Parts: sequence; C-alpha cells; structure tokens
Amino acid sequence: MQTLRSIRKLSPFIFLLLCLCPISSLAAVSNLSIYGNSLNSDWSNWSWDSTINLANTTPVHSASNSVSVKYTAAWAGLYLHASVAVDTTVYDRLSFWMYSGNTGNQQIQIIANSNSTNAYPVTVSAGTWTQVVIPLSALGSPAVITDLFWQDSKGAVQDVFYLDDIEFLSNANTPPPAENGPTLNINMSAQRHTISDDIYGMNFPDETLAYELRLPVARWGGNATTRYNWQTSMRNITSDWFFENVVIGTVDTALLPNNSASDQFIEQNLRTGTKSIITVPLIGWTTKASSPRTHPYDCAFKVSKYGQQQTTDFWDSNCGNGKYANGSLLTGNDPTDTSATITTSFVSDWINHLKSNYGTAANQGVRYYNLDNEPMLWKSTHRDIHPNAVTYDEIGNLTYSYAAAIKAADPSAKTLGPVVWGWCAYFYSAADGCSAGTDYSSHGNKAFVAWYLEQMRAYETQHNVRILDYLDLHFYPQQTDVALSTAGNAARQALRLRSTRSLWDNSYVDESWISDLQSGGTVTRLIPRMRDWVATYYPGTKLAITEYNWGGLEDINGALTQADVLGIFGREALDLATIWDPPTTMQPGAFAFRIYRNYDGSKNGFGDTSVQASSADQGVMSVYAAQRTKDNALTVIVINKTANELTSALSIAGLTLPATAEIYRYSASNLNAIVKQADKAVTGTSFSAAFPANSITLFVLKPEISNNHTLTISKTGTGSGTVTPDTGIISWTGNTGIYNLITPVTLTATAATGSTFNSWTGCDNTQGDSCILTTVASKSVAAQFTLNTHQLTANATGSGSATIVSSTRGINFSYPSVKTDAESISDGSAISLSASALNGSVVTWSGDCSVINGALCSIINMNTSKTVSLTATACTYSINPKSKSFTRTGGSGTIAVTASSTLCQWTANSNASWLTVPYNFIGSQTVSYTVEANTRSRTRKTTISVAGKSFTVTQGK
Repeated sequence: MQTLRSIRKLSPFIFLLLCLCPISSLAAVSNLSIYGNSLNSDWSNWSWDSTINLANTTPVHSASNSVSVKYTAAWAGLYLHASVAVDTTVYDRLSFWMYSGNTGNQQIQIIANSNSTNAYPVTVSAGTWTQVVIPLSALGSPAVITDLFWQDSKGAVQDVFYLDDIEFLSNANTPPPAENGPTLNINMSAQRHTISDDIYGMNFPDETLAYELRLPVARWGGNATTRYNWQTSMRNITSDWFFENVVIGTVDTALLPNNSASDQFIEQNLRTGTKSIITVPLIGWTTKASSPRTHPYDCAFKVSKYGQQQTTDFWDSNCGNGKYANGSLLTGNDPTDTSATITTSFVSDWINHLKSNYGTAANQGVRYYNLDNEPMLWKSTHRDIHPNAVTYDEIGNLTYSYAAAIKAADPSAKTLGPVVWGWCAYFYSAADGCSAGTDYSSHGNKAFVAWYLEQMRAYETQHNVRILDYLDLHFYPQQTDVALSTAGNAARQALRLRSTRSLWDNSYVDESWISDLQSGGTVTRLIPRMRDWVATYYPGTKLAITEYNWGGLEDINGALTQADVLGIFGREALDLATIWDPPTTMQPGAFAFRIYRNYDGSKNGFGDTSVQASSADQGVMSVYAAQRTKDNALTVIVINKTANELTSALSIAGLTLPATAEIYRYSASNLNAIVKQADKAVTGTSFSAAFPANSITLFVLKPEISNNHTLTISKTGTGSGTVTPDTGIISWTGNTGIYNLITPVTLTATAATGSTFNSWTGCDNTQGDSCILTTVASKSVAAQFTLNTHQLTANATGSGSATIVSSTRGINFSYPSVKTDAESISDGSAISLSASALNGSVVTWSGDCSVINGALCSIINMNTSKTVSLTATACTYSINPKSKSFTRTGGSGTIAVTASSTLCQWTANSNASWLTVPYNFIGSQTVSYTVEANTRSRTRKTTISVAGKSFTVTQGK
C-alpha cells in the first residue's frame, strides 16, 4: 500500500526528468555535499505536502543552518532534485544527520530516483543528532542519481524533524570507524527470572525439526479444530474452504477412535518429547459421523439445496461459499447438513479416551487444552452453524461448562482461554465489533479480557476450583503485509523488524489500523498489558500466545525478526507461545529457533534464567541474555537489524568472565547453518565484537573450573525424584551423581509424582528439601525418597452373594458375610479384582475401575486412593403358564420365563424320558419342550424345573 501511494504521489513529473540531466565528471574523489550550511547550487527543493525551511537556525549539527521538515499530509516528502546527475561509480554511500525534539519516532523512507521498491527505512531519534549512512546498494544500486526523497512512511502527519550535512561519500575514502554500533550492557544481578521452555512452541510442527529443537510444546489448533470429531477423525474446514466435512490425516477406520489424526499428533509429540496442546470444542457442534469420507463431501451450502452462489469448490461444484452472486450472505441454512450437536460429555469422553491411551497430564499425557479457537470470529468462520455474533456471556457460560468438564475429567491438565483472535476481541465482544456497544456497556464498560478474567476468578472463589490456567490471546502484527507474508521489499522488512516493539515497548505507537482507533495512535505493549490485566483481575494466571506469525520466515529478515520475538518472549516473562505456520526445516526462520534451542547440533541452547540486557538502540541492535542452569554459562544473543556491519562494546556486570567466549552466528553469508566462529578473547568486564549486517550472534561464556572437589550424591529409598543444584550441573549414572564442588552449593530434592522426599544425610545444614553445603571439600550426601502407597477399598452391596479377590490377594472376602475389605498398593501399580457370583446371583462393578470386563475390575494406575464397589443381585424369575395338558398323541409347548436381569443364568430340565427340554439359558427366554405320544394305557404326569420354578405337564391315555 505504501509503495503504491509513493509512486502515485511522485508522478507525473519526476520520471520525465531522469534522462534529461548531464552527468558530472567521473574524476571526483572527494565527498559531494548536497546540503552543508545551504543547499548545493546543483540541487533544488521540489518537495510536496511539506513545510521546508532550508535556513533553519536551531537546532543545527554544524555551521549555522539546518533543514527543518514538517509533513502536512500523509505520504508527504522532502524532495531534492539535481540538475547534474551524480555518477555512483565515484560514490558508494549517502550520509546525513537527523534530529528530532522530545517526541522522535518519525517514520521515514529514503528513496533514490523514485525506486520505491528499494526504499530505505529510517526512524528519527529524539533529542540527539544521529548520523545515517546508507549504502547506495540498499537504494537499488542506481548508476546515476538525480532525485532523493525523504518521504513519510507512516501514512500520517508527523512532527517536525531536522536534517544536516547531507552528502554522498566517496568510495575512495576510509569506511566509517568500526566502533559505530550501540553500546550493549548486561547485569547478571538484575531482573533475574526463569524463562519458560514453553515459549519456543509451534502449531503442527515438522517431526524432524521438533526433535532437533527439543520442541517443548506443540498445538493442535486453528479454525478447523473447532468442529473436529475425534471419533471419526473428520473436521469441517469452515469458511477457509467451502464449509466442507473432510477426513484429516491417514487413518484406519477399523481402529477408530484409536489412531485418529489427533492421536497421531500426540504420538508424534511423545516421540519428540514435546507436550501437547489440544483444542477442544465449545461451540456445541461437531462434524456429523455419517459424513462421506471421499468426494462428494457434505458441505454447508449445497447448490442443489440452496441455489447458485458466488463461487463453488473446483473439485466439488455442489459446494458453494454461502454467498449470493452480489456478495450477500446466504442465511437460514440447516446446520445439520454438516454437523451434529454435542455437549460437555463429548469433550469428557475425548479426554477419557486420551487418558486411557496416554495417561493423565500429570503422567505425561496431554498437558494443555485450548478452550476452542477464536470464538469472536465464529460468526464468520463458522457462520453455517453459529450465524449470531458471540457475546460476553456466551463465552463466559461456555467456559464455565466446558472448562469445568475438562478439570473433572483430568484435574492435572491445564486450560488456556479465551483464545481470542486479536486486538478488537481483547476489548469487545463480536456483538459490539471493534468499539464500545451495548454488550460492553452492559458489562460495566469493562474490556472483554478484563471481564473474562474477573469471572474466572469469581468461579474459583465460588467452586474452589481453578478452571482457567492461562490467559491465551492470539496476536498477529497488523502492519501492512507483515504477518504471514514473504519478506518483501526493504521498507516492509524494516517495518517487520520495528513491529516487534508492539509486544513490549511503552513508547511504540502501532503502525497499523489499530492506531486509527485512538486519537494520537495506540501503544499496544501486548505482554505488559496482559500482565497488568492478570495482576488486577486474576492473579496467578499464566500468559500464553498460541498463535502469532511475523512473516518472512523464508528470508534472513524473518529469521532476525523471529529471533527478536523469542528474545522478547523470554525477557518479558511470557509463559507459553506457539507460532502459527512454523518454518520448514531449512528455512531461515527455523534457524532463529535453533539459535535458542540447538545452536551447536548437540542440543545446547540459550539459558533458562533471564538477566538484564539492554541496548543503547534496540531498533539497531537487540540483545538478550540468560544464564544456563546446567553449566552456569552466560548466553548472550545479539541481533544486528541493519544492512551495515556494526562493532559494539559489550559490558557485563556481576560475573567473573572467562578467558574466552564461544561465538556462534547465523547470517546472510550462510543461510543453511549456524556457523561456529573463532573464540573471542575476553579481558576484564567487557569486550568489543563486530556484528555482520543482518546477523544473529550468540556468545557462550562458561565459568572457569578450578580446584575441583568431588561431591557424590546418592538417591536412596523405594521412591524416586530429582536433585538439582542452585548452580552448575550434576552428572548422573543411575541413582548416583557427581558434582564438581568449587564453591558452596545448595541442593534441592524434588520428589517424582507418586513419591515423597524424606530426608537428607551428609549435609552441612538442611532446610526442608534443601541440602546446604557451606564447606568446599570432597564428600558424599544422600537424598531418600519413599514410594507412596494408596489404599484400595472394595465394597459389596445387594441382595445376592459373591466372592471378591484382588490379583495380589490382599483383598479376599465373601459377601454378604463380609461387606468390605482394603489393602495398600504402591503408587503407579496396576491391580485387578475378580468377582464370582454365588447362589444364582449376578454381579456388576462401579467406582474407580479403569476398565470393567464382566466380573473383572481393572485399575491401570494406582496414583491415588481408590474405591470400587460390587453389586451382587439375587436373580428372580416368573413363568407363564405354570402347567399344560396334552392328549395321548403328544405335542409341544412353550414356557415364557421373565428374569430380573439379562445376566441371570438358569436351567430347564425334567427327569421324564418322554419330555425333551433344552437345558441352559440366560436372561428372559422362552423354553420350548416336546411331549412324546403316550403308548401306555394310563394317564401320566410330571414336572419341568424351570429357573427353579415347577411347570406341570399332564398327558392323557
């Protein structure tokens, strides 16, 4: 958009002049001044929509005058035209000095000869004169230059700024001094906090890349997951593609619901050691089970049912987009064309299925559940089933029901909500759109997210259960052509790099339509804003961004931006993030993740404790620092966002630096690898380093190890757990660890799930689960863990009788003489109880059985105390009729038997040789019998015993 506006604004008179100017001599070797104390006589001011003063007296950089520039309209420009073309074989850089008053942040693009494709972006700094040096290659390498533009790139009126000492630099002159980058400072003692591993997550990652990155978390999300049917492995692809029901993944229908696409997603994550986020539906509909699995698919707006539409699927011409030819929406369709209604039981059953296959969240099963996906867009993405705009109360009520069902099904799982799409949805419901309306005013004029958090807190207070663990907001930068786009031209690339400031910077005014919503522009400061909301309305809630994308991942520009984003996530203490549409394995964007997760191919990564790191100009060079727990190393990432090589001093306070620093670098010089550089010699508390243009540099400073003493650490007892030091690492072989004891250390014991930490031995001091070693000497310590036991109780009730025996025989009793028994079972054990029905009874199990198979109750995992109950029911029967008479010729008859249970087993028999009767039956049945002819001269009579009842048969002579 800006490029088009630029070209339109500069026409028609510029292009006609480019070929009419004589070319200056090629012999010049000194710098060529365009503006010193005044404008060079070969140059003219042809500016538009601007107030230009070429004789401004204050401020000035040198001499007595400077140029003041005030844009009076969007896309305005300072335009300097040369009557004598400048030959660029003599000059290779454009240099000028810029200044702004107290505001700064003016957004400008520098253009040579109307070549807006190679516009060079510049941000004006406040309160200081700053030199800008632009290689002519960055302006498109023009052979000659006749026109220079300093154009507004913000699309708005901007405050006045100043220019001075504008000149072309001769390529015969010495390049600028190396010490030209911003100063970088690190303080090891300040702003220390843990960096959550989960900020490095992805949506639907490539398995190879996930394994290589030690990917911590992966999300099953997006529009199509809202109506995913886990029982059939089908989804509706919504407005993304003609509202069609399609199969996802390659599945064997005979195995369903096992081996569904979602099961396969979780199993991939288990292979790569990645935690799963599964999106569960709150919308109340799912893809109907009867849908065909191949073309032609079920779809929401069939042409055969609803008439001709604006467009149809190329492969399924009966599936329309739900719009008439004039673009108006088709309404009143039948939701059951594609979907079936569901309740919370659909989600509960799914979680029970996942628990059965993979365990609970606490036992390495699915850790996180997203509370649907972008509900404020349902009226658009899912308008075939949800044509009405979502309100505050709808989302609140759905969360109460479904999040509570998730917690009931797996209390150890974590929930993330409200999963709203972006800026407007943070503040307003879909019913209000993107401004205050009746829904907003009827909820106390409170922003939607603030209200939502407040309701979740009230629910916990009332029900004593937290149903929301993470505040989850999606965020895509709204600057033109940044998110989910290719790298683009220089202006877009610079905008992409600047726009990361929307995540944190209190002074950054968003350069998108978001700023149109507020007078003077909008400061988004997303993560601090989230933190403020949580602190005010629901303390203890964690922060997540489960969809974001800054684009350009196929280019070094996208890699720089993604590395900046990950650094910001860690510094600003975000808890979880998953990029949407992640990079492929060898795209530059993947190397931004590698620099944090596996920079050396040996699974070493950025530190896990953030420390204070600052750059004198974050727009030029970003710096992030963290200490790594496993070896106490300081890791520092520096991102040079410019097209120039910069050299900066890096000062580090609070750490005795080693003699050398390891250096790893990703840059445009090799887009296929992070390259190990020669180690850097380090002295004192600072050092200087050169940073190539458009590069990501990682320093690893490992502490010196000397005067080692060996600390032997043993883990004893029946249980298990971990032992971690407050600095350095322990090398474990089984339950014995070796630690190089250089300075006093504190060891912390943490019991594994199902175990309890008991005690330390051999420590200088102990405090709770901590072993404190204050003397430095070789020694041995031990941490004792005990495996927990849980009581299994078996109860029996009912009118019948039975015996109950556990597989360990700790429970063994006969009912009704004994009604209950119990035993202690080790945590994590499996156990089964078998029941034998006595005296014509039937038995049924209930309670905490994991699996019930007839008279067998199986418990897969004794991870807490459990109770099971057996009901023994005495069978009762009635027969009809109770007797029948036959003539001498015999015949056949039937007896209807009604049993009290379908499980009741009974017999029918007679001792009379002239009767034929079947023997074994179960449940309510009809007995058929046969009477032979009577060849004797007397009447005969006998009985059939039917389910304990007597049936009389009489036969005449």
